[in-house]
Amino acid sequence: MKILYHHRIASKDGQYVHVEEIINALRSLGHEVIVVAPSIAEHAEFGSDGGWVSRLRQALPKFFSELLEFGYSFFVFFKLISAIIKHRPDAIYERYNLFLPAGIWAKKICRLKLLLEVNSPLYDERMKYGGISLGALAKWTEFYTWRNADHICPVTSVLAGYIKKAGVPESRITVIPNGIDPSKFYPVQSSKRHPNFKGKLTIGFVGFCREWHQLDKLLSLISETNQRNLMLLVIGDGPVASELKQQAKQLGIEDNFYITGLVKRSEMPSWLDQIDIALQPAVTPWSSPLKLIEYLAKGKAIIAPDTNNIRELLTHGSNALLYDIENPNSILDKTLTIINDERLRLSLQQEAINTVKDKRLTWDNNATVIESIFTNLAPSLAQPVKQ
Repeated sequence: MKILYHHRIASKDGQYVHVEEIINALRSLGHEVIVVAPSIAEHAEFGSDGGWVSRLRQALPKFFSELLEFGYSFFVFFKLISAIIKHRPDAIYERYNLFLPAGIWAKKICRLKLLLEVNSPLYDERMKYGGISLGALAKWTEFYTWRNADHICPVTSVLAGYIKKAGVPESRITVIPNGIDPSKFYPVQSSKRHPNFKGKLTIGFVGFCREWHQLDKLLSLISETNQRNLMLLVIGDGPVASELKQQAKQLGIEDNFYITGLVKRSEMPSWLDQIDIALQPAVTPWSSPLKLIEYLAKGKAIIAPDTNNIRELLTHGSNALLYDIENPNSILDKTLTIINDERLRLSLQQEAINTVKDKRLTWDNNATVIESIFTNLAPSLAQPVKQ
């Protein structure tokens, strides 16, 4: 097939990883993929926040920023039409974004089938975490896009519930969680570790460390257990990084704490090889955390929040220990349990590996599912849902 892939991501972060991996997986199946997207992230370093586009949006009043978002739809609509005329694709694959109905307009005019990937109910997310000025327009674009796509692929069943409430029939929804590339993310023997981590029982955290992640309490826990082989590794950076370094120094456990700073995406598998116990902090209730699936693939003993979306992949006591997000000490209790129970730790690690195999959590499998959906869709299948 010839697939036109449309997205509006300007930053180069976890969401860009998803974009690249799906494109690569589709191409590996023999499909031709033509990308229509902002070029700003294409040559940026991993971790880029979108450059001047992000700064402009932050500087403008919310009303004007949202008008620009919606205005971009008209600009990219003509880019899509131009790409369709030039390349004659068989279908459109679009990563959903708010204020972005352009893909639906293009698919209706050109009578192409469109599969919509949805990673978040962006209207609800932005209303909760930042607010929206043009609320009515934002909600209309979300519902209009969801209802008029031929098929929708949310990353969790929790997220599928939002889409069903918007009026999309269940028959047009297929849940596809995030995945991994098994050639990059696979279990490695601890004997192959870097010298700093060899012989250590290492607790690992990946991400942008903030005060509510309770890493300071984990450092205190390491100090109190008086187990010199215990270590906390933070793969990333964040506003509390310097405070954590100072705390480790004050506690006399500088050798038991290491923070990498921002790492290249290509280095992530090697850094994950250094840890035994992986921490997944609380996330939005509809997300499919990419690093969680990477933890599974690497065979880590995982500690994660006991929420509906996480339970779609993890089972307490089988492939992870789940903590109560309402109990501040729950994550510490679960960490201590795994530290003191080697048999449990090894069992969790093996079941993590099995989970990736059993649930087929790979980008290649995701691409195969997408291919199957496209194959079974007739052009312009979606009938307009009453607005």
